[in-house]
Amino acid sequence: APPSRVLQNGGDKLETMPLYLEEDIRPGIKDDIYDPTYNDKEGPSPKVNYVWRNVILMSLLHLGALFGITLIPTCKFYSWLWGLFYYFVRALDITAGAHPLWNQSSYKAWLFLIIANTMAFQNGIYEWAHDHRAHHKFSETHADPRNSRHGFVFSHVGWLCKHSAVKEKGGTLDLSDLEAKKLVMFRRRYYKPRFAADMCFTLPTLVPWCFWGETFQHSLFIATFLRYAVVLHATWLVNSAAHLFGYHPYDKNISPWENVLVSPGAVGEGFHEYHHSFPYDYSASEYCWHISFTTFFIDCMASLGLAYDRKKVSKASTLSG
Repeated sequence: APPSRVLQNGGDKLETMPLYLEEDIRPGIKDDIYDPTYNDKEGPSPKVNYVWRNVILMSLLHLGALFGITLIPTCKFYSWLWGLFYYFVRALDITAGAHPLWNQSSYKAWLFLIIANTMAFQNGIYEWAHDHRAHHKFSETHADPRNSRHGFVFSHVGWLCKHSAVKEKGGTLDLSDLEAKKLVMFRRRYYKPRFAADMCFTLPTLVPWCFWGETFQHSLFIATFLRYAVVLHATWLVNSAAHLFGYHPYDKNISPWENVLVSPGAVGEGFHEYHHSFPYDYSASEYCWHISFTTFFIDCMASLGLAYDRKKVSKASTLSG
């Protein structure tokens, strides 16, 4: 059922939870807030520029993943556990790292999520945040790299092909907050695609092969290609399904929806209308831990002193949104 618009993840308990930042606060990131004044220019759609490198690499990845499916019956149990571990680390980079930490500054934590971002192999922190801010500010226009008005396929994977408006308007975004973070800029300066590829492909292939005698074929096509393809689609469903299907409890004037079916695979990212309405909330939904593993993970880090300054939307804001 749709939420009651009462903040279940906090709500009346805010006064007894000192770890939360109690005030309703927006960080100084203006370019992550939807800009209703920007509209597409009249006339034909901008030309789509195909990024053929991405098209070819994604095609090869999915061929490998499909072959991996045929190997599932003969895969060792430890290889499954390893694949699931890598899946969650890789997913947490997006849901707990690139998304709320680096992009929205909704809480603070550092080193582990820098490493996880390298394992994810989904562009660097700076580039990921750039595209995501464009997605928020210019939502559902040609300048939105994941524009769902172009249909499910485009918003799911077709956005790897860029409209010219994405580059044009993306160049106007303010990323000074990221440029002031030394670790982010250090990673951008010394980021090597080969090293990231090794963390995403070579390491997860070698561990099952070397440590418990899994065949190289199973290690490569299941623990690596199939695992990577599944986590990509779980991420992409937030861009596609959660922008096209679900319910609207907060703001019926925006495109994102609350989609509970997307959330499990995306470890808590399916409540997309809430996130677009309140992008500075670290939990990205009003629900509790049993719905969002990402919120559970961040709260656990906070209890260990590894995350702090978590920003939480007030009950009054959700009721007035």
